[in-house]
Amino acid sequence: MVCGGGVGVFSSAAVALLARSMPWGVANAVITVVSTVLCTELHARFTFGTGRRAGWRRHWQSAGSATVAYAVTSLAVFVLHLVQSSSGALTEQVVYLSASALAGVGRFLVLRLFVFAGDRGPARRGGFVSRPLAARAVAPVAVAHVSLTRTSRSGLLLAAGA
Repeated sequence: MVCGGGVGVFSSAAVALLARSMPWGVANAVITVVSTVLCTELHARFTFGTGRRAGWRRHWQSAGSATVAYAVTSLAVFVLHLVQSSSGALTEQVVYLSASALAGVGRFLVLRLFVFAGDRGPARRGGFVSRPLAARAVAPVAVAHVSLTRTSRSGLLLAAGA
C-alpha cells in the first residue's frame, strides 16, 4: 500500500497541475494511465515480491481496475462541481484524494487477489518475502495477549499481558 499511496499523492498534485492546461477529466485520464503503469511495476517488483517486471498481461489486468478507479475519482470530482460549482483547489484535492484512496484500496485488493494471486516468485515462502539476513531489520519481538474485559464501573477495560 506504500507504493500505491505514494504514487496516489503525487498523482493528485500532477492532476491539479495538468488540469490548468486541459480539462480536468483529460488530466485525470493521463495521470491515471501513467500512475497505473508505474504502480503495476512497483507492485510486481516490491509489494507482491515477484522479483521481475509485471509484463503486458499484468498491465492489461491492472488496467481494468484502473478504469474503475478513474471512474470513481472522476465521478467524485464531478459531483463536487455539481454541488459546489466554485470549489477551491483544496476542496477539490480533498475530494480527489478521498476518492483515490477508496479506489486505491479496491485496486490493491484486485491486484492482490487476482492479478498477482498465482504469481509468487522464488523469493516467496509461506506468503512472506524472504530477504537476506543483512536486509532484515533486527529488533526484539514481543507478543502480547490483548483482551477486552467488562467491568462493573467503566463498561470495558483493555487488558494486555505477555
